[in-house]
Amino acid sequence: MPPLESPQIDPGRGPDPPGSLIDPRALLRIKNLQVRARVAVEGFVRGLHKSPFHGFSVEFSEYREYSPGDDPRYLDWRLFARTDRHYIKRFEDETNLRVYLALDTSLSMAYGTVGYRKCDYARTAAATLAYFLTGQRDAVGLILFDREITDYLPPRYRPGHLRRIMSALAREPAGRATDLAGPLEQAAATARKRGLVVLLSDLLAPTERLASRLAGLRARGHDVMVLRILDPAEIDFPFNVPARFRDAETGREIHVDPARARADYRRRFLEHAAEIERTCVDLGVDFTMVATDRPLELVLFDVLQARLRRGRAAARGRNPLAGGAR
Repeated sequence: MPPLESPQIDPGRGPDPPGSLIDPRALLRIKNLQVRARVAVEGFVRGLHKSPFHGFSVEFSEYREYSPGDDPRYLDWRLFARTDRHYIKRFEDETNLRVYLALDTSLSMAYGTVGYRKCDYARTAAATLAYFLTGQRDAVGLILFDREITDYLPPRYRPGHLRRIMSALAREPAGRATDLAGPLEQAAATARKRGLVVLLSDLLAPTERLASRLAGLRARGHDVMVLRILDPAEIDFPFNVPARFRDAETGREIHVDPARARADYRRRFLEHAAEIERTCVDLGVDFTMVATDRPLELVLFDVLQARLRRGRAAARGRNPLAGGAR
């Protein structure tokens, strides 16, 4: 697949109106996962051309602007002659990102009230990220897990690797109970080379050990982003009729009167969500809660915006006495 061109931002235009984004229901009706991802990426790139956000063309180019302390040996003088600005040639390790997409395939991800399941949305999001990043010549890997890692593809940028990622994502997950601690610990041991770890999960599990496992990834030098994938009904609890609710992972059934349970559910949900977000903030982990009715282009934008913020923070924090490129 040829690399996508870095979009040039037109500062005079605002963001696309909501109607111009692709409805996830229409997108997920496309059976082929790679075609689905391509449609989402093409919609994202078209929207980005009209957005007010800046910086992506620099973030994904083969050069970066000169900063005090950079080795002048790597200045591109021909580019200076054309632009009258100083740019440094970026090395492969600096230019290309290593990304680990960690996808939760546990039974709780099989829930859905919008015409498709959380797992369908999450693997489409993972496929969209893989397609876009591969087009940017980034090395993309895949980690599938429930109570343990069930499939692992190391980050690569080579012919055929994207097809292997799509094939792994397209397989129907067997799904078991969720255990965040074990798989994240395995991921920290497996992903030895530093990169960006993108965790896609509903995080419907106790969070006591989540902090230590995310801290383990950060301690190994990884940037981490958490995309919490939830069905809108899990967020809003819109049920009105008393019914029996079954836990997808344990099979336990309980009778629930929504009128009586709604306030307690909302309180517990918000407390759990706040705890997760606080854990991520304390560890310097980017966190986004994503409802499955949200257009996939916006999820891709969230990831790239987080990457851009980190790139700018790293540039601001660069030691001017260090010298040389990274």
